[in-house]
Amino acid sequence: MYSVTDRVLVLGSGFAGLWAALGAARRLDELGVSPDAVEIVVISSRPFHDIRVRNYEADISACRIPLADVLDPAGVRHVVGDVTSIDVAARTVSLADGAAYDFDRLVLAVGSQVVRPDVPGLSEFGFDVDTYDASRRLQDHLRTLGGCAGDPTAAATVVVVGAGLTGIETACELPDVMRAIFGGDVTPRVVLIDRNPYVGSNMGESARPVIEKALADNGVETVTGVRVAAVDKAGITLSSGEVLPAATVVWCAGMRANPLTAQLGVERDGLGRVPVDDYLRVIGVPGVFAAGDVAAARMDDEHLSVMSCQHSRPMGRYAGDNVISDLCGEPLLSLRIPWYVTVLDLGPAGAVYTEGWDRQVVADGEQAKATKRVINTQRIYPPLDRDRAALLAAAAPALQTAPARGE
Repeated sequence: MYSVTDRVLVLGSGFAGLWAALGAARRLDELGVSPDAVEIVVISSRPFHDIRVRNYEADISACRIPLADVLDPAGVRHVVGDVTSIDVAARTVSLADGAAYDFDRLVLAVGSQVVRPDVPGLSEFGFDVDTYDASRRLQDHLRTLGGCAGDPTAAATVVVVGAGLTGIETACELPDVMRAIFGGDVTPRVVLIDRNPYVGSNMGESARPVIEKALADNGVETVTGVRVAAVDKAGITLSSGEVLPAATVVWCAGMRANPLTAQLGVERDGLGRVPVDDYLRVIGVPGVFAAGDVAAARMDDEHLSVMSCQHSRPMGRYAGDNVISDLCGEPLLSLRIPWYVTVLDLGPAGAVYTEGWDRQVVADGEQAKATKRVINTQRIYPPLDRDRAALLAAAAPALQTAPARGE
């Protein structure tokens, strides 16, 4: 059924990757399989598990968790490296440093990345909050602006491009950040830009008035129905021809699955995700599972998963459980999630909590903000005390209930 040569590779250490690895370790323990019989190896580019969804916050000091603190106690090996190729026929993964790893089963959980279109100047002058390191670079840049020579108004202006969830949360956080940097000398300006006719287009009709009021209350300007034509050191040029002087441009417009998905040789959806069945197996690729932002999984009969920790975490747990069950000839568990909520941080204006795929508002203001704090600081974290039993228990393939309103 299995041998000492069996190896399960988990590619990625984000929400899906971490929980897939811990879920696999838990399932081995549950089946009574010796860790010497099946090796679980996580390969990721950094030795950390980053709480990515908090990168918009002013203080991300608690958002980088050493993988050794959560993988070592569970008996999971970690390799730091950049995956360059996946050969599903040979069942081999190659890294940029020339190393190669064979696998008996694979969980692809390499996540997504912000889409950076070929806009002149964007790669050179644009910032983002897509990763922990990118968010740090933005924060370091902002701290230099208070003492800049030249136009103080431009120095105190930040343009956020993309009024989806990440863009809104980033824009709502920035006014207080900029006021702390500039004091009372200059009035900071934060401008949120989107190509759609209104902000928060993916949040639906119910939430839009709450979001628009929060942006106004936070002092965030909005410019809609335009695209970015160019970015340079002095600011941003819009498709309308308008030029906004700004020392900082933060790009939050769109996400796409990691391009490694192309190497599985299956048709991908418009977000670059691979199709998986109810057990998180990649359809048409034996021995390979996928979870998180790289996988298009059915949450119910009508809706696919979204790129969020809300879906990535349970997908990881189930993929980890199932990859071991598949290896050991045991029954697999199907994943369906019967509820869907969105809790959007609106900075000093609170938050908005919606339920259902049509995102009906059920709470806002401080009540929703309390829920968001619990999510961001407790609910999405693994146990951090290096307790093996607690880590494995947290990785069980059981669905959490929806976050309590005002918890």
